[in-house]
Amino acid sequence: MYKHIMILLALINVSCVEQRTIVHTEPFYQGTKKISLLDNKGKKLFIGSINFSAQQDTIHYQIDLKHSEFKDYFLSMKEMKCLEGPELWCHLAYPYDNPRIITKLDFNWLSHDLLFMYKKNSEFGANFYNGIYYDFKLESDRLIGTAMALDLNLLAAPPEDQTKQPITVHDIDEMEVTSRWLPQIEIK
Repeated sequence: MYKHIMILLALINVSCVEQRTIVHTEPFYQGTKKISLLDNKGKKLFIGSINFSAQQDTIHYQIDLKHSEFKDYFLSMKEMKCLEGPELWCHLAYPYDNPRIITKLDFNWLSHDLLFMYKKNSEFGANFYNGIYYDFKLESDRLIGTAMALDLNLLAAPPEDQTKQPITVHDIDEMEVTSRWLPQIEIK
């Protein structure tokens, strides 16, 4: 009997040690998810995928945009990938180093990777003042980003410290999302 109790205690001890060393992340932050923009009528437009891999408190990600959904435009001396609809919705890749990491509470680098600019189809050139920054929140089984206004001219020059996110809460403003074609983005 004593031998059986010792074996049981040893197994419990090993089990507890293993559980302490395992990184516990929410299942959402593991594997590949779809990225979709949601129009102001609720219709989803699939634009790519994102792969998450968790390491301790940091979650790494890699985005793969589906470029076949975008059309090439040359606006204000810059080639852009744009979605066509009631407005042109052009993706602007963050032009500086990005560690591509998030935490369960901080999605800012992800927002930097999913910057857009909108313009009316009839307008000439690009107006970087019309930038879109999606502010992400975790909602049960998905990340949902709400469009915020951003002057993308802020990114015309590299930030002094490229390890810190140049776009902060002080640079974004709420906007009338119902008047924009793609007011939300979903990762699910």
